Amino acid sequence: MLTIIDLSLQRGGVWLLDSVALTVQSGQRVSIVGANGAGKSSLFQLLLGELAPEQGSVSLPGGCRIAYMAQEVEATDRSARDFVLDGDFDLRRLERELQKAETRGDDNAVAHIHGELDIHEAWSAARRAESLLRGLGFQDGDADRPVSAFSGGWRIRLNLAQALMRPSDLLLLDEPTNHLDLDACLWLENWLRRYPGTLLFISHDRDF
Repeated sequence: MLTIIDLSLQRGGVWLLDSVALTVQSGQRVSIVGANGAGKSSLFQLLLGELAPEQGSVSLPGGCRIAYMAQEVEATDRSARDFVLDGDFDLRRLERELQKAETRGDDNAVAHIHGELDIHEAWSAARRAESLLRGLGFQDGDADRPVSAFSGGWRIRLNLAQALMRPSDLLLLDEPTNHLDLDACLWLENWLRRYPGTLLFISHDRDF
């Protein structure tokens, strides 16, 4: 699934990663541990292509779908439900294509896209997004509230829900329990046990 060979990264004159080698098999769960500033989050940025290493390589299967929990979120007026649904890129793409096909009156394209949406189980997407929100501690009615109405900690929970909403082969979670209470942590542990893909996570919580 993931192969890292001789990977080195320098930031501000400091070597964060030095000749790192790692092989992760499909379906494995791997915890990334280390002191603050040791390069754990930078490793995720390398995997996402947001940073370039001084040397070495990262190899992933072609077409590998990566989901990543962002650490910041803008105070958008989009509803919490829509924000979580935005994590499913293919769903949103199909919705845009459907709107264009309907606008131009292309009945064949409309029928084809509806078939694609059925395969994608778009009919249950809103319900699945709301289920993620409930699991992470949001209350009834919160799905309709704008993201801007939530505090920073709750927005991080929204980022986590958005990452879990995204169909993926590789899931990267950076301190996912930081803003979670015990019930939400237990729910997340159960969700991750059922996750069929490969999981890499950074956590200071030894019980997680």
